[in-house]
Formats: sequence, C-alpha cells, structure tokens
Amino acid sequence: MPPVKTAVPPQAAGIYEAYLACLAARGVGNKSFDSGARCFLARFPDPQAWAGLPLAARLAGTRPQLQPLLNFLMLHGHLRPGYDYLLERKLTVILREAAASPLGPDIRRFLAGAEALGYSVRARTGMASEVVARVLIQTGKPLAGLADADFAELTTAITEREARLGRALKHYHHAVYASRAVVYHLGAPAEPVPKRSTLGRWSWERHLDGVPPQVRRPMVAYLERLQGTHARSSVQGTASELAHFGRFLARRDPGLASLAVLDRQRHIEPYLTEVAAAVNHRIGAPIAASTAKQRIQSVGCFLDAIAEWGWPEAPARRLVFPRDAPRLPHPLPRYLPPDAERALLAALEDSPNRLYADALLLRATGMRIGELADLELDCVHEVPGSGAWLKIPLGKLLTERMVPIDQETLKLIDRITVHRSPGRPLRHPRTGKLADFLLTHQGRRVSACTLRDELHRAAAEAGLDGVVPHMLRHTYATALVNSGCSLQALMALLGHVSAEMSLRQSGCSTPPSATNTPAPSPWPKPSSARCCPASAPSCPSPPSPAGTGARRR
Repeated sequence: MPPVKTAVPPQAAGIYEAYLACLAARGVGNKSFDSGARCFLARFPDPQAWAGLPLAARLAGTRPQLQPLLNFLMLHGHLRPGYDYLLERKLTVILREAAASPLGPDIRRFLAGAEALGYSVRARTGMASEVVARVLIQTGKPLAGLADADFAELTTAITEREARLGRALKHYHHAVYASRAVVYHLGAPAEPVPKRSTLGRWSWERHLDGVPPQVRRPMVAYLERLQGTHARSSVQGTASELAHFGRFLARRDPGLASLAVLDRQRHIEPYLTEVAAAVNHRIGAPIAASTAKQRIQSVGCFLDAIAEWGWPEAPARRLVFPRDAPRLPHPLPRYLPPDAERALLAALEDSPNRLYADALLLRATGMRIGELADLELDCVHEVPGSGAWLKIPLGKLLTERMVPIDQETLKLIDRITVHRSPGRPLRHPRTGKLADFLLTHQGRRVSACTLRDELHRAAAEAGLDGVVPHMLRHTYATALVNSGCSLQALMALLGHVSAEMSLRQSGCSTPPSATNTPAPSPWPKPSSARCCPASAPSCPSPPSPAGTGARRR
C-alpha cells in the first residue's frame, strides 16, 4: 500500500501549486522536494511564521529537500527569514533561481548598473548575491525603494554575526559599501557613505582606552567640544595625543583623583622627559620633533581650555608653557629635480590606472591633494581674453583660488572626464551639499589614499624613493620661482594666506645651468604670460568666479 501523502492546507494550496510550477519550469524536482514542501506547508500554512523560530531551529530545519522551497518562498515574497538566517546560509544558487522570480528585473538592473560603473563580473555578481538579493528578500521593497535604514539594518546584522563568530567579515562590509553606491546611482534613496578608517569609527572612549576614568571623562568632554569647530581627523589627532598623557598619568600616579590636583614638578615635567625619550613603536626610532611638539602642545591646550571654561577639573594654575615644546627644524620644501620629474611623468603616462594617473598629472598645477579630490566637474572657467582658469575649491586653509591653465592641462581634464564614472551628484564631505565631483570611480569619489597609492606605484616603477604627493606641489612652486615669479603671484597661485610659507618656497630655486637657462619642467603649468610676466612680476588678477563662463566638461 503506497504511503499517504501529507495534505497541504487550503490556505497554502496556491503557494504549493506555484512551487511545483516553478520546479517544472526549471526542469528540476523529485519526490523528496514534493514531500518536503507538503510537510513544511502543513506545519506552517503561513510561511512567515517559520521566521519566528530561533536561529538554531531554522538552520537545523534547512534540510536539502527544503532548500528549494525556502528559496522559492523568499524570492516570491512569501518569507522574510531575518538577516541572521540569510547571513548564515550560503545562497550559492540564489541569482540563478532569482532570474525567473519577481526579484529578477531588479537583480538584472543592479548588475547592469554595476557594470556601467566599472565593476568586474566577479565583483558585481558577488555584490548582488551577498547584499542586494538579501536586502530585497528581507525588506520586500523594490530596488528603487531601498533606503539608508535598510542597509544599516543589514550592517548591524553583519556586526552581530562577527561577534558570534569572533572574526571580522570584511568582504560583507566592502560589498555593502559598494552596493550602496550602485543602488544610489540607480535612483534609490539610499546614499553612498564615505569610507572611514578604523580610527574614524572608534568612539572617543575607545581612543582613550587605558586612561583612568577620572581623567578620561573630562578628556572625552573636551574632544566632544572640539568636534563643533574642528574636522574629525584633527580631533582624532588630539585624542591620540591626550591618550599618551592619560596613560602616562595612569602609570605615574594611579591614585590621581582629578586633573585639578596636577602638579608641574610631579606630573608635567616627568611627562616632558618621557616625550623626549619616546620612540616610534613601528620602527623603533625616536619620534619626530614635530610629533613631540604636538604631544606637548595638545596637553597644554587641553588644560588651558578647561581652565578658561571654568571646569572643576581644571588645575589651579598654568602647567604647560610654549617653551616646553621643542623647536622644530625648518628645512626647505622637498621637490623633484627635472630628471626625476621626467621619470615620474613617464611612469604616470604608462600607468594602467588611467583615471588616477591623470589626476596626479593634473595635481602638478600646484593643488593640495585634498583640493584635487574636491574638484568639481565645472572647475574650468573660460574667460574671454584671458584663456582658461581652474577653480580650486576650499582646501586646507578654507580659501578658494583661480589658477591659469594651458591647453595641455585642458586636454588632461577632458581625458579625466572620459574615464570618470557617470552618475548622480554626491554629498560633499565638508558641506553635505550635492556636488558633481570631477574624480569619481565606481560611483564614488576618488580618495586621497587611492591617489597616494598610485603615486607610490608610479614612483617605484620610475626608480624613485620617498616621493610623497606634496612634493608635486613643491616642484610646481619651484618651477615658478625659477621662472621669476613674484612673491605675490606665488602666494596667489599656491593659496597661501601668509607670506611666510611662500618665502620658504622662494628659497628652493635651483642654481642656473651652465647656459644660465633653467631646466624646463615637463608638468602642466600655468601660462607664464598670465602668471608672472617678466615685464611686470606682480600678482596675477584672477577673474571672479561669478563673472566667468564655467564650462561643464
């Protein structure tokens, strides 16, 4: 006598019939698939009730004969099993099965968008299976409706799984980071997030790990005040310096009740001695004089500020003075000699990373690396009778400037616009406003770290050691000085707000050659006729941005 088949409840009959039709269309299925579906639907006529089981029960119940049914239920909107379950399962066939499901059009649209932004086949299929398919299943939303909260929920679930496993899941975080950019450029509300370093994700308490609580509390409050007037990176540097002082106090005086009882002779002077003898923990060499000065000045500024603000933790009198910090040497800025310039230029011209290399070539107009990353698509301004000018955005000193550029630089910018990735405007990290950045790759801004890596690669290929991005700026300035540029013009072109830095740069002029002719620089440079004419070596008069014709390249 044949075994009696488990009856499917009437409310689940439609799901059961659709599942059998799906298997038939794919040309797969056997008796175990059918019996497994009957037993599951008999127990859970509403499949969503299964998602309420503990994670261990859901994983134990995912037997081979049930996996096709569970995939069908998830892909057709009958089951949202929770991110904890979705992250534990290896959904190796989910993209293939999704093709004929209601999620198929959104998956195909995502893959096409990722391809348009320059992602490889392997990268975009990984993003689709690891992130997008899971988010679409769990949220039940269309691709165009995904918001920041949806990706934040997945990120939280990834972090919880990391805690359970005791190891990092970097590939998931990278996939979420990239997927958000693709989804954003496809028109969804979810926006790309800036990639933050590990230190950037730390709380101030974690920065001050090892500092006694009675010392850590006012330090954390001080860092929170600084956030209102300083960049996050600057406050992170201050946190690092204060952490050194706080850990010193923990070793020197474990019973210290409050910063208010700090004593110059007992606490500050021993700390100055320790800073003077400090070594770099990575290379074992003494720390630089600038690092020592920063450690001392950060402590002094902290104690002075809380005293000025009247905090109860403030010491009764001033304890750190300007003469406590070491004097810094003042070497001339480093620049590239002409032969090294040509070797580096050749390596950049031959680079396989065309966008990054062209960006570094453009940086030879004297921009700081942060200003280069912030250039916008309409940065070139055509001025009748004055040629083309490059609008350099707010940078380190929070000033804008206009720099004259030649035809070679214009062609370079045109080449960058060909290789940049298209897409919607992105949030400016400083203002939060939407901006069309010139340097974009895979739907995100090109970072300063990426440009540094490309420069190091090109320098190594050219046989050059110790090349850093700021040397390109010094090389540009040195070429201007050698061509007779005035101090006022140099200040305007470099964006200096005081003459001191420009005067230091003016000391970098190289000795004339035997023919008394300076070696020409191979880098793009402003036209000398508009920059520093020999007949009138004065500051150029850049056009007002409001009165120029900006062209969107």
